[in-house]
Amino acid sequence: MENRTFAFIKTDKKLVKLFFKDISIIKGLGNYVEVHTIHQNRYIYYRTLKDLIENLPEEFMRVHNSYIVNLTNIESFEDNHLLCGDLKIAVAKSYKDCLLEAISKMML
Repeated sequence: MENRTFAFIKTDKKLVKLFFKDISIIKGLGNYVEVHTIHQNRYIYYRTLKDLIENLPEEFMRVHNSYIVNLTNIESFEDNHLLCGDLKIAVAKSYKDCLLEAISKMML
């Protein structure tokens, strides 16, 4: 299961299958997280960002105390903000250098 492309989350008393490629951002809400997909779906379930980031593939990166983004779904990065679809995410100073390093590895 090391190269899996999806995971199940428990939300609204059911298990929902989410493909990693479809996740755009994950927002922390205390002991809960809100997962936003590229299909404009939102799922809230019980998990902390700290626990979650350890179980996500390497294309996911924490960019703020409250946000994890899927680097493959970033549209642009400008003025310390990432644009993922219609969502604009602030990048914290403490995560900016690591984000720029990851993005530089993907440049043409």
